[in-house]
Amino acid sequence: MNYGRPGPARSRSTSNARLTVYIVARTVIAMQEPTFLILAALAEQPLHGYGVIQAVAALSGGDVKLRAGTLYGALDRLDERGLIEVDREEAVDGRLRRYYRLTDSGAGALSAEIGRLRRNATAAEQQLRRRPQVSFGGGAA
Repeated sequence: MNYGRPGPARSRSTSNARLTVYIVARTVIAMQEPTFLILAALAEQPLHGYGVIQAVAALSGGDVKLRAGTLYGALDRLDERGLIEVDREEAVDGRLRRYYRLTDSGAGALSAEIGRLRRNATAAEQQLRRRPQVSFGGGAA
């Protein structure tokens, strides 16, 4: 996948209710929050599923709480797209624990999304600063 780097124009859309990444002519548009947070959780080091759930909750200040079924479906889709991959598997208490890591493509997608969010936040902040002050009492502030 080509995230923000020059290359042939292409359009690809993949979607799932809350986990969507659109790529249109070298631009990443609107990565959904859970996807962003999963990639961010894996940016530092490989994690197993429950570790991802905990990291996403911490990164979001508790606002995003992923359920296991949602997470594992998302991890499968992100793996299919080459944004993450299985780092290793180990048996713990008779159960297989799979660790996932961010790929270079995933790091590129995360970086592009950070830039997009930063640009949008800066633009919104500038607009908010230009907002006229409202005075209660009939006069201008």
